[in-house]
Amino acid sequence: MSIVKFLSSKIFLKQLLLAFVAIFVLCFIMLKWLNITTNHGDFETVPELKGKSIEVAKIELEDNNLVMQIQDSANYNPNYPKFSVIDQDPPSGEKVKENRKIYLTLNPSGYRKIQVPDLRERTFRQAKPMLEALGFNIGNITYIDYLGKDEVVRLRFNGETLKAGDLLPKTSKIDLVLGNGNRPSSN
Repeated sequence: MSIVKFLSSKIFLKQLLLAFVAIFVLCFIMLKWLNITTNHGDFETVPELKGKSIEVAKIELEDNNLVMQIQDSANYNPNYPKFSVIDQDPPSGEKVKENRKIYLTLNPSGYRKIQVPDLRERTFRQAKPMLEALGFNIGNITYIDYLGKDEVVRLRFNGETLKAGDLLPKTSKIDLVLGNGNRPSSN
């Protein structure tokens, strides 16, 4: 039998029609099964969690059939309470499936601590950008008799003299004691 005769025979056409019907029925059953098992059309709304404590966020997520997943804490944000939610993904108001993980970023307890650099014998012009680049703020500037004009003699924080390597929270105000260019008196 030639291939053309076979392709136009009743047996082949009947088998082809049965294959199409079987595929159609199988697809119909699979789609209905997926609709039922994936709760098609059923969504939960993500609540607004920013600024709320971790306990409140957990309760709200459980009430909405959602799962809390805490990500690593971000940089400290003084506008939010300690250990509160400062970011969430997906954002509030978004529609998601039941039992979806909601990723939360928490506010740490404070600014991270940074090492104080060794700035002795550096000029104020050199020291100021170095401190600001690390996240420190410049506090009071005082002058004492010291031969190097505008040269850093010591650093102070809350009245205490700092040593290179001391740890301070980011955004701390560091007071600078600079030389005034006068020779120290030897009384």
